[in-house]
Amino acid sequence: MSNRDYYEILGLPRNASNDEIKASFRKLARQYHPDVNKEDGAEEKFKEINEAYGVLSDPDKRARYDRFGKEGLGNMGGGFHDYTADFSDIFEELFGRGFGFSTGRRSRNSPRRGRDLQQSVVLTFEEAVFGVEKEIEFQREETCSRCNGSGAEPGTTPIRCVTCQGQGEVRQVRQTFLGQMVQTSTCPTCNGRGETISSPCKTCHATGLERKTVKKKVQIPAGVDGGTQIRLAGEGGPGASGGPTGSLFLILDVQPHQFYKRRENDIILNLDINVAQAVLGAEIEVPTLDGDEKLKIPSGTQPGKVFQIRNKGVPHLRRSGRGDQLVIVNVAVPTKLTKEQRELFEKLAESLGTTVKPQEKGFLDWLNEALGGS
Repeated sequence: MSNRDYYEILGLPRNASNDEIKASFRKLARQYHPDVNKEDGAEEKFKEINEAYGVLSDPDKRARYDRFGKEGLGNMGGGFHDYTADFSDIFEELFGRGFGFSTGRRSRNSPRRGRDLQQSVVLTFEEAVFGVEKEIEFQREETCSRCNGSGAEPGTTPIRCVTCQGQGEVRQVRQTFLGQMVQTSTCPTCNGRGETISSPCKTCHATGLERKTVKKKVQIPAGVDGGTQIRLAGEGGPGASGGPTGSLFLILDVQPHQFYKRRENDIILNLDINVAQAVLGAEIEVPTLDGDEKLKIPSGTQPGKVFQIRNKGVPHLRRSGRGDQLVIVNVAVPTKLTKEQRELFEKLAESLGTTVKPQEKGFLDWLNEALGGS
């Protein structure tokens, strides 16, 4: 048992968190591991670090140590502790992938989940709002129909690999002062299959898989937006050794509309009215995605006025109801006038006078406030 203070060994204050203790241990263990650090005393330093971590990483031992010192540990502390879970990552960083403590032979060809796939789906603005059934076409790997996934020509059988004895990997055992360490790597003879094929399948060329084009009808729910992902479980790549099939993720791309814009679940429409309609008021027909709606324009309507048509927006994805349609009124100033219209405007101008009044807020300020901005 080391005579030094465990906190001092790890270079930590006594109120260090568990994460700080673990981080310091990992850093020092990498620095002083004898297979990396050949200096005199590195091995003893490494054992000292391991001993300190063995106490401070255990809540009960740490509490006893903080209260009574090493005398309070009794038979709980001291000696070498085998923390395989912590060392495995360190050994991987030191020696590369595949190193670890010997824990017995790994199971042959353990099941592995299939690969996830992605497919882009383009929607019109209306399709995104109301939902649609789309037929999508994508490619994926499936079990070879000729050899049923064996990789061998029909009538022949794969042979157990003599190099790895069917394990799919080769192992090298290394003896260290910490115990037996094992490095595993993919078998170079069978490339991890555990079998060799003397007569490869003519369709899949011994892979057991063939690429196919798949067509599938998919229901796109109402209210989706650009960037929304839809997961289709079991429609991805095939699993290996009995593992589950991967998923297909649909990435939605919504095309912009000529007139409408979307803000969350509201639809925004900019609408031009003429000067007379703004001054005198009018009842107009406003286009919505559900058809035309009547809208009353009160007399004296100013440019930028926002009118709300309820429940004509985008349906909510995860609850009932829809957003609204917001109609932003713009007063269109005519650029060409008939002789009669010009005479009428001249009379109007004479009666209104030429006095101007500065505004405290501009048009953009009014518009921002109307749309809920700050």
